[in-house]
Amino acid sequence: MLGRKRHIVVDTAGLLLAVVVHPADVQDRDGARPVLSEWVRERLGCRLEIVSRAAGQQGFAVLPRRWVVERTLGWLGRQRRLSKDYEELPESSATWVQIALRRLTLRRLAQKPAF
Repeated sequence: MLGRKRHIVVDTAGLLLAVVVHPADVQDRDGARPVLSEWVRERLGCRLEIVSRAAGQQGFAVLPRRWVVERTLGWLGRQRRLSKDYEELPESSATWVQIALRRLTLRRLAQKPAF
């Protein structure tokens, strides 16, 4: 596999809910759909509806809360093990994503309160 894309589902705090790793040649809309559909169906018992672009929209438009996912991907980029493609299997890469974000969560929980 040459390159990877990590498709993640996070909550509003940026904590990981689901992850799937695909080859880099998979488009985001095609790679994210299975992970989102599966997670929404299993956890919420709902059907996922993908929101399309607004009629006549050209170029980039900011979507609400999109920055939360981008911030979480930034946190992942700081992890040494995830900075390069060291893993052969996509499943191994997905496991390291889970380990990295659990470690980050535990470090935050272990911090002393500021008051």
